[in-house]
Amino acid sequence: MNRVPPAAEPVAGKPSRREQILAAAAELFARHGFHGVGIDDIGSAVGISGPALYRHFRSKDAMLGEMLTSISEVLLDGGQARVDAASGPEKTLGDLVRFHVDFALDNPALITVQERNLGNLTDPDRRKVRALQRRYVETWVEVIRAAVPAAGEPTARAAAHAVFGLINSTPHSRHLDRDQMADLLTGMAMAALVQLSDRVH
Repeated sequence: MNRVPPAAEPVAGKPSRREQILAAAAELFARHGFHGVGIDDIGSAVGISGPALYRHFRSKDAMLGEMLTSISEVLLDGGQARVDAASGPEKTLGDLVRFHVDFALDNPALITVQERNLGNLTDPDRRKVRALQRRYVETWVEVIRAAVPAAGEPTARAAAHAVFGLINSTPHSRHLDRDQMADLLTGMAMAALVQLSDRVH
């Protein structure tokens, strides 16, 4: 499956036509909503006719399914890579936080589409995306519990979702430049997570 490459992890060379279509669709879905965008709108954004899109995707639903599956795969793979590469629980947690911050800031349209459109997926795509998302959450839960041993599983799970909420809201409220925002979000998330031990005693 072709993935939507996040700006945080660029691929060499020109994006494929499928990647161009998915990127354009993500921007349009984020701006106008999935149901507010037609095939002709997406085709116009990439300079081809709407019907010509069917050479690449069988339907708009298929575009959304590939888009959200790709996002979930990129997050899971990237999160696991940080776990595998880092040394020490707190460093692993910091790397995981920064990875998610970078993804959210560099891919605001994808984050918006992911948050708003799970219900618009076909049942098979929804099950696949939910399974990938659960695995990503489990990665966070394990890392949080390793870094903050006093945090039980329910607390670690709640903390992971709270951090996602903080970070994923940034496409709607970017008042600083990109690097300043990344540092702010990373610092806020880490401050909250490392202080969990004080809150669970």
